[in-house]
Amino acid sequence: MRTGMLRRQPAILTLYGDYLLHRGGEIGIGSLIKLLNDLGLSEQAVRSAASRMCRAGILKVRREGRKSYYALTKSGYDLLTKGARRIFERKNTDWDKSWNIVIYSIPEKRRQARDRLRLELGWMGYGALSEATWISPYDLTHEVEDLVERLKIKEHVQVFHARHNGFTSSQEIVSRCWDLQTLHDRYAEFIASYQPKLAGHLKRLSAGEVIEPSECFVERFNLIHEYRRLPFFDPDLPGELLPQDWLRPQAAAIFSEYHDLLADKANEHFDSVMKEYQRPPPDRQGISKK
Repeated sequence: MRTGMLRRQPAILTLYGDYLLHRGGEIGIGSLIKLLNDLGLSEQAVRSAASRMCRAGILKVRREGRKSYYALTKSGYDLLTKGARRIFERKNTDWDKSWNIVIYSIPEKRRQARDRLRLELGWMGYGALSEATWISPYDLTHEVEDLVERLKIKEHVQVFHARHNGFTSSQEIVSRCWDLQTLHDRYAEFIASYQPKLAGHLKRLSAGEVIEPSECFVERFNLIHEYRRLPFFDPDLPGELLPQDWLRPQAAAIFSEYHDLLADKANEHFDSVMKEYQRPPPDRQGISKK
């Protein structure tokens, strides 16, 4: 990944999700700038993105003198908590051969809510059997109920749970609802990129090389920033509905091993930057960097 091509708001979300969720969710703007500058983002880009995320209700700012601290709002915290579960917790249940079916008829004047419903059904792992009929092999009725209540479209949506008694195979239904080949190719690209990086890192460690914390931080950031998008495209289907050469388990294993391997030194670098921008400069006590 070319760090100079990072999109600002997703980069900030990656940083909060991988580090700040477990550290109270708040960081000084100076620390945020320094950490993201290591990844190729300018000070102005970071400040601008943080301000926009405050306006969007994802972050909130607290000012203390000349110092500014940015923390997750409840909405931001919920967003990243759900994202973390999607990345680190995979469904691992047997399929009972039934389908959860969402059918909707939403008037054109509510098309914005309709578009949001489609988007979030996709994030939840549903596939479109037709334009207004979406299916999942998992019973997600409660999640759908929460979603349609939040969008205020409950009267326009129906949910069923049923077995398929039709004239096509389960695999044909899957191929119609989900583009598994494109997802398979994305997993293959991830493996081709990060399997050699993991092997190279292990080789350097076994040779006794000292790897700097800042390098581990950048590499771990890039790793999760690249991987985090894959689970959101992945409906996490039961094994019997997947192709035999499905690459998700291999990609997930590489991600998990490399993520854990980089953790200690990446955290060391993150914590050192956090502390650096929490202390006042020695020659001007009482005035701290933002």
